[in-house]
Amino acid sequence: MTTPPSGKSYGAVPRAAAETPTLRLVFFDGPLELGWSHAGATAEFLGDFFSGLSAASGANVNDARHSIGYLVNELAENAVKFRAPGDVVLEASLDGRNFTLKLANFASAETTTRFGTLLEEIVSRDPGELLIERIEANAEDPDAGGSGLGILTLMNDYGAELGWTFEQAGRDAPVRLETFAALALS
Repeated sequence: MTTPPSGKSYGAVPRAAAETPTLRLVFFDGPLELGWSHAGATAEFLGDFFSGLSAASGANVNDARHSIGYLVNELAENAVKFRAPGDVVLEASLDGRNFTLKLANFASAETTTRFGTLLEEIVSRDPGELLIERIEANAEDPDAGGSGLGILTLMNDYGAELGWTFEQAGRDAPVRLETFAALALS
């Protein structure tokens, strides 16, 4: 297995419009170990913050809070869980009823190789069918990991548009992974 080529992209790479105000948070790598609790607290905060703003566009505030919270939690957990040493940078914005999220972190070549293989399957297949297959496989082997269930749920159940880019500065350098998400709020 090889690392996905530098500059490789998977899926749609949705981005916020340049003039859309963006909230940027950084999980600094340092003495305070990053953990899932940081992802959960951040997801709750962003769900509350952006759902309140979405009310001006007529979006259902409760649905927006839940959808944004789930999206941020799932993708932030992945960034924290699979990162190489370094910061995790999160940028979020809302343009009317369109929420966008970008996460950037570093990952090892081995991790990005496995992730690239998973993404190739996810973007080439129907997310609904693949979701059912993965749920059944996880029921048979609950200890199996890396199934992509969270990503598939975002695509299938929430209608999220997702995309990823991989950039590697040098042969032995960690890979910069950017995850992009766009979510239309109801």
